Amino acid sequence: MQLSIRNQIPGTVTGVTPGEVMATVKVHLSGGQDITAAITLEAVQDLGIGVGSAVRVLAKATEVSLATGPIEGLSIRNRLSGTLIEIVLGANLANVKVAVDDAELTAVITREAVEELGLTPGTGVTALIKSTEISLATD
Repeated sequence: MQLSIRNQIPGTVTGVTPGEVMATVKVHLSGGQDITAAITLEAVQDLGIGVGSAVRVLAKATEVSLATGPIEGLSIRNRLSGTLIEIVLGANLANVKVAVDDAELTAVITREAVEELGLTPGTGVTALIKSTEISLATD
């Protein structure tokens, strides 16, 4: 299946914490960082997700935020360290690519944010993604 979601990072499930409706799934990415997905318990069961399962972590580019400095007092659990590798500026929005270990993340942010943060290739950034905005896929 082909998907329009650009951000697809392989990983291995290291933990599943089921709730009544939702479950949190911890995934160790192939590059060494960890990410948490909050998905329905039904999806966990339908996809057969358990500890050791190979998955692809999916995140829409519009759901990825970037930070250039220390992050404190923020509820977002997923904070992936990386280096900015490419910026394509549009009239209002920018497509920003970030190298995260052996993977690449794309963030769509405003042109104004690019300018205010002083983003250029080589800038160290932290990609922020809410766990509720992460989907998981199995093969």
